[in-house]
Amino acid sequence: MDESWEVARIGVVEDFATTRRGLVTIINQAAGMSVVADSPTVPKLVDQGAPIDLALLDLRLSDDSTPRSNIELLRALTPNILVFTSASEPYLIREALTSGVLGILRKSVGVDELIAAIRSAIDGQVVPTMEWATAIDSDPNLAAVELSPRQRQILELYAAGEPASRVASITGLSPETVNSYVGRIKQKYSEAGRPAQTKTDLYKRALEDGWLPMPRRFRH
Repeated sequence: MDESWEVARIGVVEDFATTRRGLVTIINQAAGMSVVADSPTVPKLVDQGAPIDLALLDLRLSDDSTPRSNIELLRALTPNILVFTSASEPYLIREALTSGVLGILRKSVGVDELIAAIRSAIDGQVVPTMEWATAIDSDPNLAAVELSPRQRQILELYAAGEPASRVASITGLSPETVNSYVGRIKQKYSEAGRPAQTKTDLYKRALEDGWLPMPRRFRH
């Protein structure tokens, strides 16, 4: 978590009051984080006007809103969004993932896993899970981007966290050439309808296309 934040501010959107209260209690008991806003719908959360560092969003809400519309609204508050759900519809999970959330968590996860995921997402880190992997496996559209061997090498290194200067050193290219490759890779994903404007986005795309392995702790 960013050291400039004394306490990470969390917003919770969950339409079942008892579940929402339970989440609030669990999060507030964890060190370094506090729920500053909670609501049964996204518009009501946004209307509260509380600044938040991360939003925890139920996938299916009783106001018949869609994951995409809710995520777009939440982006006015924070880019860090985690979905916490009991819904099993793959199309809803895919819609959330393609809308840019950092991860999908089942409501059956343990408290420790929930808190660990929130801590990662506060820093903008992707939280891949089996739901993520299942959605990828069931979506044939995710195989639409063709990368050359050199582009795949650059993507694997850069998306895994290496700075452009280090990628240049490993590959024998100049930093300018590496940045040019990264720009072209981003363009290819954008043209395929899978935007990848940030390094986090590129990490997601690399996971989706199998260029990087799922983190071990999320494998079953």
